[in-house]
Amino acid sequence: MRDSCKVSIVLLLVLINGVFGDNPYRFFTWKITYGNIYPLGVKQQGILINGQFPGPHIDAITNDNIIISVFNYLKEPFLISWNGVQQRKNSWQDGVTGTTCPIPPGKNFTYVIQVKDQIGSFYYFPSLAFHKAAGAFGAIRVWSRPRIPVPFPSPDGDFWLLAGDWYKTNHYVLRRLLEAGRNLPLPDGVLINGRGWGGNTFTVQPGKTYRFRISNVGVATTLNFRIQGHTMKLVEVEGSHTIQNVYSSLDVHLGQSYSVLVTANQAPQDYYIVVSSRFTRKVLTTTSILHYSNSRKGVSGPAPSGPTLDIASSVFQARTIKRNLTASGPRPNPQGSYHYGLIKPGRTIILANSAPWINGKQRYAVNGASFVAPDTPLKLADYFKIPGVFNLGSIPTSPSGGNGGYLQSSVMAANFREFIEIVFQNWENSVQSWHISGYSFFVVGMEGGQWTQGSRAKYNLRDAVSRSTVQVYPRAWTAIYIALDNVGMWNIRSENWARQYLGQQFYLRVYTSSTSYRDEYPPPKNALMCGRARGRHTRPI
Repeated sequence: MRDSCKVSIVLLLVLINGVFGDNPYRFFTWKITYGNIYPLGVKQQGILINGQFPGPHIDAITNDNIIISVFNYLKEPFLISWNGVQQRKNSWQDGVTGTTCPIPPGKNFTYVIQVKDQIGSFYYFPSLAFHKAAGAFGAIRVWSRPRIPVPFPSPDGDFWLLAGDWYKTNHYVLRRLLEAGRNLPLPDGVLINGRGWGGNTFTVQPGKTYRFRISNVGVATTLNFRIQGHTMKLVEVEGSHTIQNVYSSLDVHLGQSYSVLVTANQAPQDYYIVVSSRFTRKVLTTTSILHYSNSRKGVSGPAPSGPTLDIASSVFQARTIKRNLTASGPRPNPQGSYHYGLIKPGRTIILANSAPWINGKQRYAVNGASFVAPDTPLKLADYFKIPGVFNLGSIPTSPSGGNGGYLQSSVMAANFREFIEIVFQNWENSVQSWHISGYSFFVVGMEGGQWTQGSRAKYNLRDAVSRSTVQVYPRAWTAIYIALDNVGMWNIRSENWARQYLGQQFYLRVYTSSTSYRDEYPPPKNALMCGRARGRHTRPI
């Protein structure tokens, strides 16, 4: 397809879908291909975007419209999802199997996304077929609008660190292992921005302060981040400005993103930037280099060690991460002007993860339901009222207490503008990481043992951090408050990608009877149709 034709099609789509007002547009064209990569010194088949591994960064300003035309040159279907981007009123663009038909080989799809009322650090990733273990992920930075105050001076530089565990085994082999009902081994290493030990250099000027945006884009392990000889001031978590605590190291659980400020205030030389695995018997470690511009001395000594199996220190750190109540968010009003602690939740949902064997194979489940993707995206089936794709209530709102499980295209019902409490209960011996698409939520509590109604006495009802991905420690619980102000079909999933792939996820249908564009946008005119929705049409032009 010629470039001029591509541009014309994209502009036509924007005009047709012109529901985002007069906010600026940013256009991207991405070509998804296979390519050879060597991140741990072994040749692998990676998934590249425009020939890059990781993929290109996206920079936007609050309320910008991002138009991304994705051309799939793989031999299998492909989708991209946008971790932390809320897709306000527009779950059609979320890029997961419950909302969006995959892009067939040799075809393209244009995402039309608005970063409505958002700031902060996020990332995108491929959501199908265990592609996440092959690449096609990248960083998203959403900057504040010029007149909105930010609670720290403008840094002298802004760096992205996409850190994640990595397998030397190709993704399709890992996928076959999972489909055979086998657990994956420990990953082979850790990458920073797609490279192994010493593969990246970040150059800084003495006395200057820099922002490091850290995302855990891995598939299996919590990571710890630290910089030799330097401290880090936390300023933002997944779009929420935080109290500016100082840390010597920071735990970043699967799917999470943080922003820290680092001042180059040490003797001019090179220092290790270290990322290592947490809660693993064998510690996986990688490094990059913090290079002072006037340095004449390379890194020296061993890379500084970090915490390993200790859980108590991680829990303590998590409780210190709180919301900055006086800082502005994407709007000029202070973040603390929303008093979530004064709102009584209308109901409580308890979600318990488990690892049942079903039909002789290892699966993972939520409240006993192990998710299987239907032949038709749930959102399309809901819109077109296609019977037999899913049933509301196919997953209970609390665990039954049994150890078994069942296969189900599980969807839980919820109403627009509900304010609810969700408790993630973890009786397993591993740390869990949970993500909710379409939302940020308040992390009001986390403790060991069984959650009870009496646990609410220890909730933080004043300055809990607001985020989209939260950890649950072994044999413990984490509680959140969430205002269901975003209509759509939203994925609630494990960020451990083997668990997600084998069923530890479901969809929350946030429903309103209104058909007004004020509450939810209609399906895009370029929506792909698949499964039982094939041949259907969205709206007449």
